[in-house]
Amino acid sequence: MSGDIEDKPQPLVEHLMELRTRLIWSLVAFFAAFVVCFGFAKHLFNFLVIPYKWAVTWAGLDLSKAELIYTAPQEFFFTQVKVAMFGAIVIAFPVIASQLYKFVAPGLYRNERAAFLPFLIASPILFLIGAALVYFFFTPMVMWFFLAMQQLPEEGEVAISLMPKVSEYLSLIMTLVLSFGLVFQLPVVTTLLARVGLLTSQTLKDKRKFAIVIAFVVAAVLTPPDPLSQIGLALPAIILYEISIYLARLVEKKREAENAGRELEASEDA
Repeated sequence: MSGDIEDKPQPLVEHLMELRTRLIWSLVAFFAAFVVCFGFAKHLFNFLVIPYKWAVTWAGLDLSKAELIYTAPQEFFFTQVKVAMFGAIVIAFPVIASQLYKFVAPGLYRNERAAFLPFLIASPILFLIGAALVYFFFTPMVMWFFLAMQQLPEEGEVAISLMPKVSEYLSLIMTLVLSFGLVFQLPVVTTLLARVGLLTSQTLKDKRKFAIVIAFVVAAVLTPPDPLSQIGLALPAIILYEISIYLARLVEKKREAENAGRELEASEDA
């Protein structure tokens, strides 16, 4: 017994009932957060538009003329629905993660639970760091890059102006947030694999060249087709890969120390 989680065998039916309970609580948390977020959807979208305002300022344009448009009657409504769903996932994530932990924990030993819990805490923190990097730096930088491509009506040329659609801007910022958030999970994933012995620091070192190539390929797929955002995602991925090598090595040193301690105790008992 550990808290309110029982560490005992359960038949399949009880496992399914437990899974249903955890799913129900997760869905209730999501829908409750969705209702609240939908009520503030316009405010949330205006919050997401702030990086675009910064980009307009960086480009030296008149902020009063900056605008987003929608070309279909239902477009802004469904954009608000997407904003509400995105916000609901973020708000309900702690509840969803706790329900996942409560479902998985009975199948783990006590020391495995203690090892798993820090990663459950580190994962959302790293995701938020990646999201903050997108919000405060990469989204303004990307939008500034696109704004700089506008053409003024000079020397007989036609004016070419950027007028982003609300749905496309939301898709852009959500793609960047999810991309950076997932990339920032790299240290968590590699450290977990190292703890269970499926990955070693030497393997990570040997595959460094391939990891760099994959980082740029993934960045090219997940980000908009501009070099700034692609390099901006690839470089943090490479840095996080190097951090993952260091963390994997720490895990190996800790395991070696524990094994040495066990061998010493066994020799003393003998």
